[in-house]
This record gives sequence, C-alpha cells and structure tokens, in this order.
Amino acid sequence: MGLSDEDVREILRIIDESSLQELRIETDGFSLHVRKDRAPAEPPAPEQPPGPEPDELLTIEAPMLGTLYLAETPGQPPFVEVGTRVDPETTMCIIEVMKMMNSVLAGVTGVVAEVCEENGQFVEEGQPLFRVAPA
Repeated sequence: MGLSDEDVREILRIIDESSLQELRIETDGFSLHVRKDRAPAEPPAPEQPPGPEPDELLTIEAPMLGTLYLAETPGQPPFVEVGTRVDPETTMCIIEVMKMMNSVLAGVTGVVAEVCEENGQFVEEGQPLFRVAPA
C-alpha cells in the first residue's frame, strides 16, 4: 500500500496539530520519519474561573483528534467512572492517533460527574470528554 502526496500532507497536518513528538511509518517501498524539535506541547488545562461555585463543572477536552479508549485494554474496567475522585495526574482515558496511544490526564482535582463520550468513539481536538465537579 503506497501513500499519496495528499496522504503524507494529511499525516503531517495531524502530527503538527497533536502533541506527538516523533512518528515513524514504514510500508512496502515507503518510509516516513518525522520528528518535532520544539518543546512538547502540553494538553490545554481546562479553564478554572476564580472561585468557582460548588455546582459548576470543569470540562476535560480532547487534546487531539483520534479514537477514544476509556480502558487500558478491552474487557478491563474504565480508568474512571462517574463518582471517581481524580487529581491532576489521574489518567482519564487514552486517545489513539495512528497506532500511538496518548494518555489524557485530568489536570484538575475533583469528582467525575459525567463521561461525555463512549468507548471507541472518534473524537476531535477540543471535544468535551469528561465533566468534573471541583473538590
């Protein structure tokens, strides 16, 4: 399977818009190795207004486009569910982009109030994934 110039441009666009730092693709007669030399981009932290009301929810958004996985492997329990207490370092889900798995961290402290997407869904950058009640 060969890749067209359009395929390569699309791959480069996806990499440029993601937090990936390096990618290698090899097929019959084709090899592509891309590496970013700039500082790694961190997923945007959900905005927290000063002194949020207790009933306000914080939104955790997809930092990139890809396939959403709520558990580490099929058949395992999800990383988090409604009612799970999270801190900034809690892994919420995984987003797969071109066979590369990217963990999405909470970035906030609180309790999961809503899981916005289903396992295996394709998500786009900025799409709400979870809503968290601040603690």
